[in-house]
Amino acid sequence: MYLNSGYLHNSAIDFKDKSRPLIVGSCGTYRLKTRPRLPTYRPRGRVDYQIIYISSGKAHFHFGNTENETIVTAGNMVLYRPKEFQKYEYYGADKTEVYWVHFTGGNVKNILRAYGISDDMRVFYVGTSLVYASLFKSMIEELQRCRDNYEEMLTILLRELLITVHRELKKERHRSDPYLDHEMNLAVRYFGEHYSSNISVEDYARSRGMSISWFIRNFRKYTGTTPMQYIESARMTNAQMLLETTQYPVSEIARIVGYDNPLYFSRLFHRQRGLSPSAFRKQILKRTDGTAGN
Repeated sequence: MYLNSGYLHNSAIDFKDKSRPLIVGSCGTYRLKTRPRLPTYRPRGRVDYQIIYISSGKAHFHFGNTENETIVTAGNMVLYRPKEFQKYEYYGADKTEVYWVHFTGGNVKNILRAYGISDDMRVFYVGTSLVYASLFKSMIEELQRCRDNYEEMLTILLRELLITVHRELKKERHRSDPYLDHEMNLAVRYFGEHYSSNISVEDYARSRGMSISWFIRNFRKYTGTTPMQYIESARMTNAQMLLETTQYPVSEIARIVGYDNPLYFSRLFHRQRGLSPSAFRKQILKRTDGTAGN
């Protein structure tokens, strides 16, 4: 099992705080690989709010009591409010990957309403996109590194997540197609796990019995990006993390995320991030040095 999480003030105890409108208490991610089952049971709930995002696979929720079971698939979010009964399980066989964030504050209910999440919404479809994963990962990093103004940054990141959700909720929904949902979820999972490999989108589509044009068109509807854009975004996101957290040479980072040509990698990174990898790393180091000197 893969686990990565961060807690405000390094405390895993849930809390209620109305001193500010919105406060992030913790954030994390689970990815089941070898562990057969990961259950959670909180009959009295928690005192804070919680959003769970199923990025791949599926999760089993029991809303209201232990007998009821609702299977929530990838692309959905689940919202728990304070003191609500919580029981849910993740299974390794489902290849489940989830992100979660706990938050509190003096104006949470109105903030959720403002972003289109009404009081009766518990499960809502927001799509599978690397944008969500990136925002959750950024919150985890802020909680782990505790840099200057990190609590304010956490609030900004959570609001950005809620804005992204609101925009998705406002889109016109089409009738669910189980076959399409299954195939696109498989593709998202495959590209997410193999982004650093030499992936041929055409070969993948052919292996699933789909024409390349049909696959690209429906993948874009499902995720908001083309397959290559999705893969490229995954590579750039992980390259950025390596530039921020390691001393690997740019050429090595390029190789790790899937580019044999460091110059081509640098051009792509510059196009997406506005700076070359070297300049981006210098900027990060400059910020770090500036923080250390205060």
